[in-house]
Amino acid sequence: PTGKGPRLPEVYCVISRLGCFDLFSTILDEVERRRGVSAALVYPFMRSLMESPFPAPGKIIKVKTFLPGAGNEVIELRRPNDSRLEHVDFDSLFRCLSVRQVLRVFASLLLERRVIFVADKLSTLSSCMHAVVALLYPFSWQHTFIPVLPASMLDIVCCPTPFLVGLLSTSLAKLKELPVEEALMVDLGTDRFIRQMDDEASLLPRKLQAALEQALEQRNEIINQDSDSESDDEYNSLNSLVSEAFIRFFLETMGHYSLFITQNERGERVLQREAFRKSVASKSIRRFLGVFMESQMFAGFIQDRELRKTRAKGLFEQRVDHYLEELPDTEQSGVNKFLKGLGNKMKFLHKRN
Repeated sequence: PTGKGPRLPEVYCVISRLGCFDLFSTILDEVERRRGVSAALVYPFMRSLMESPFPAPGKIIKVKTFLPGAGNEVIELRRPNDSRLEHVDFDSLFRCLSVRQVLRVFASLLLERRVIFVADKLSTLSSCMHAVVALLYPFSWQHTFIPVLPASMLDIVCCPTPFLVGLLSTSLAKLKELPVEEALMVDLGTDRFIRQMDDEASLLPRKLQAALEQALEQRNEIINQDSDSESDDEYNSLNSLVSEAFIRFFLETMGHYSLFITQNERGERVLQREAFRKSVASKSIRRFLGVFMESQMFAGFIQDRELRKTRAKGLFEQRVDHYLEELPDTEQSGVNKFLKGLGNKMKFLHKRN
């Protein structure tokens, strides 16, 4: 602020449960532009924003404003179809860890185990931690999540509940001295596990894991192969390919869940859990679901769908609709699953919302 003597900096902050970072950045840029003229211009602009409905995914809202010297203006605010990936860098994750190691970390998180990442740099820790959590979509990590754990709080890793934390390598020696219960410790600098449970490779359904691994190993070839297609950059990017590959994993394991949410005599929407699990033809997927369905991630996902008065229409639900359309009529009624071979074809990547 202008004036004589020391001045504290002004900070404008957007707090939201939605990760629409580009949209919020546009708003803050406009706030900064107006604050540069006069503080009195900020409030009318923010009031106009607050009176406007928040845009639906993929939609645009127009906000009319007035700025002295520029006159009336219309600002367009676009919400991305999938804001999850705006600040996610899968490239960093795969530079640090092999595909096989990533899948073992992914499996450990699905079973809500304790996972510790160790790296030399803060930026590496932060980017890899956020990337691995993004792999869980449409589920959300329900437990302790600390991308960079301060050395003074290292005792947190002795907690018996699930957690996902990141540590700088300078804390590794002290970490090894602590009585940490069973946990997966991942060294991002050497692509190795410092400590593991030794069953990480067998947690996921075998055929699906092999197909997912093949798709991720061939990610560069797939992107280059499709670079001349009509798909835009968003659908050719590494982030989109990786995200869609893991979404496909969840489609193959539980893409039929909506067929088993029914209304009881009280009018409540309830998942028929056992019928849902037993409807899967693959024994390995049934075994996986038997464990995964006990997680808080699964419970939160299903509870959200059960409590909705109208069916959710997010990205995952759109993919579910496409997936169910792919199944023959006999498969839709019996919900006998078949594996698509993620590594051979990634046609689902180009399906538009």
